Amino acid sequence: MIIDIHGHYTTAPTGLGEWRDQQVASLSGGAAPDPTGPVISDAEIIESLQANQLRLMDERGIDVTVFSPRASFMAHHVGGFETSRDWARHCNDLIGRVASLMPERFAPAAMLPQSPGVGPSTVVDELERCVSEYNIVAVNLNPDPSGGYWTSPPLTDSSWFPVYEKLIEHKLPAMVHVSTSVNPAFHTTGAHYLNADTTALMQLIQGDLFSRFPELKLVIPHGGGAGPYHWGRFRGLADSLGKPDLAEHLLKNVYFDTCVYHQPGIDTLLEVIPTKNVLFASEMIGAVRGVDPQTGHAFDDTVRYLKAAAISDADRRQIFEENARAVYPVLDRRLTAQGR
Repeated sequence: MIIDIHGHYTTAPTGLGEWRDQQVASLSGGAAPDPTGPVISDAEIIESLQANQLRLMDERGIDVTVFSPRASFMAHHVGGFETSRDWARHCNDLIGRVASLMPERFAPAAMLPQSPGVGPSTVVDELERCVSEYNIVAVNLNPDPSGGYWTSPPLTDSSWFPVYEKLIEHKLPAMVHVSTSVNPAFHTTGAHYLNADTTALMQLIQGDLFSRFPELKLVIPHGGGAGPYHWGRFRGLADSLGKPDLAEHLLKNVYFDTCVYHQPGIDTLLEVIPTKNVLFASEMIGAVRGVDPQTGHAFDDTVRYLKAAAISDADRRQIFEENARAVYPVLDRRLTAQGR
């Protein structure tokens, strides 16, 4: 089985974006959108997926995708907490419907209603709702709700602890994933995303989060930002800070995905990071949607890179399936209940 742990609903029906546009306009005096959310039919959902994610999953041999709202649409910097609360609810409801309509192909993950200057504990109600109503398998956690200005405390700060306690209670990992950058110095997907991955890694190195929360599981996407490619720098910094070796300090709790869009990058990731800490992912129909002119294949067809990598079949199976089932226990239970 191939499990893709990093998928976003980037092809959601237009009704979702139209509802959001009206919500944003209402912050400047426009009419408020329907509080019950956008009107989207099951047929629209199915059509949006069959022509896009499902088609590519079938072509590439991906069996199931952990699916969450579009990351750039989270836009936690817009409005206040109430704005993010309502937007998160409707986005998560849509993901819940996707997983209900196609339970063997998509497993639901939730966005959280974060807002700059608002304590992270305010997201707990929506997290609990998504556990209760949709049996989510993971959440996306934004370390920078300000949209590229980094006004929030580091992930090791105690203000995040109520969120971590709930994640552990429900056996949910968190993918550390930012949203749109409104800072003109940082391109959203080319700079801000990778900056955030690297920043999160360094925050975790500087702190001692996992000594307090040894059961917490965090996934750093996009290959871990600069992490695996400057692993010696990070090991050296950890040593200078008086921290344990990173194998002990981080790698019992931190995982990296394979959203790296060329063979040398994947090869480096697999050479540096232990197999048990690598999770297959593609983020297909995401930031990089084109065809690589050097190979003739889609940049985000990461299945090809794993199949071409110089690793054993056992390691490949671990990355494609076994690690995901270990790090995402609710997903494992979901698959087991389906006889898989």
